[in-house]
Formats: sequence, C-alpha cells, structure tokens
Amino acid sequence: MGLAEEISAVRGGSGHSGRLLGEFRRTALLVPLSEGDGGGLMSGWQGGVRWIYAFTDEAALARFAVARGAGAREWEYLSILGARLVDAVIPTVDGPTGVAVDVADEDGSMLFPPVVGIVPDACAVDAGADRADAV
Repeated sequence: MGLAEEISAVRGGSGHSGRLLGEFRRTALLVPLSEGDGGGLMSGWQGGVRWIYAFTDEAALARFAVARGAGAREWEYLSILGARLVDAVIPTVDGPTGVAVDVADEDGSMLFPPVVGIVPDACAVDAGADRADAV
C-alpha cells in the first residue's frame, strides 16, 4: 500500500498510525520549490508551525497548483524521501516545522506535526513534555 492509500485508511478509521508513519518515511515525496526566495522549499504557516508542502505524486501537486491559481505555470520540485525530509531538512529550519502532505486533497491530506516520533526529538515541540501519559 502506498502513502496515499495509508492516509485514506487512517482517515477512514481502518489504518494504523505506525504503518502510516513508516510509509511516509519510505515514500519519495515531491516538494515544490518557492519562487523568489532562492528556491527554498515551499511552506506555509498555521498555528505557529511552519508546514512544508509535500505531495505523493505529480497529480496531487497539480491539484495544489490549480487551487493556488497557478496551474498554468511550470512548478519546480524536489523529490525527497519522507525520512530525509524530517531527519535532515527539518532540523535546519528555524522554529517548529512539520510536513503537510497532499494539502489540496480535502479527503486525502495528512499533517505530520513536529512532535516526538515524527521529527527528531530536538525539533519536537513536545520533547520536554511529560511522556508518562503517552500511548
């Protein structure tokens, strides 16, 4: 099962978070490059968190481009494993940073927040929290 299917399973109530995270880490994601800021990774801000936009395939990226009113232009993107994105890229970004996958797909999107178990502990917003109640 691919990442899009794992997201669908989790959203539908039949998935497993461990399988979802494993598939996310193994998947080559398409991350668009920003225009005008030296070609950095495209991201947005919500709730005090920077969210790096990532897509499971070119069709999902195209839906995002159309939703932003920029479907006619060519989009440059980086193909990167989810594991590399969270383990190597996120630690270089200032502030809390997560990954937003397939954000233009209302029923197929998934957020991977900056928490322990997803990003390195040093980048996790909950790294200092009392973990006694963690499941």
